[in-house]
Amino acid sequence: MSNYKKYNAVIFDLDGTLLDTLEDLTDAVNHTMHKFNYPKHTLEEVRSFVGNGIKVLIERSLKDGLDTPNFENILDEFRQYYTANCRVKTQPYPGIMELLEKLYESGYKLSIVSNKNQAAVTELNNIYFSKYISIAIGNSKNIRQKPAPDTTLKAMEEMDCTKDMCVYVGDSEVDIETAKNAGLDCVSVSWGFREKNLLEKLNPDSVIDSPKELLRYLL
Repeated sequence: MSNYKKYNAVIFDLDGTLLDTLEDLTDAVNHTMHKFNYPKHTLEEVRSFVGNGIKVLIERSLKDGLDTPNFENILDEFRQYYTANCRVKTQPYPGIMELLEKLYESGYKLSIVSNKNQAAVTELNNIYFSKYISIAIGNSKNIRQKPAPDTTLKAMEEMDCTKDMCVYVGDSEVDIETAKNAGLDCVSVSWGFREKNLLEKLNPDSVIDSPKELLRYLL
């Protein structure tokens, strides 16, 4: 695999790309479902629900979705519980810390853009990645979330980089659409929340199978 374009900036998705958050997300969903007397979900079910932010995650977790009585209270319970318990089982994927270190040492500008709520994004970045990443943008009320390009464009502005020198790295169809909407090249990673064959059908610029392979692609 060859990469003929030299980038100087990378925007990373968080869940399913840098961090394996699925077990903590599943536990938070099931805590919330149990508290409000709704059926719990398996890890694989929650895997299929994630990608569009926590409101959509809870909507998909409930049979009646947004029409569920007390939906906002259910969402608020999930938000509070997950923010307080977002790193019980969460860990960076194998090879991610080495990837970030090498990119940082090579002069890359690095940022995170996530549909996770801003408080959790800030906390997780501070814990795991702040040595290499200072820009970590999550979901907040004053900006549209992915796949709208707003948070991605904000990250580019803060990194002071141009579209032709920046690449977006994510693990889902939402990330591919986000990169397209922002006018960026997109690399999809197959170790996250979506199957490789699904990603390939969506035609990102490349599909990568390991952090080491991504490092070779970028350097």
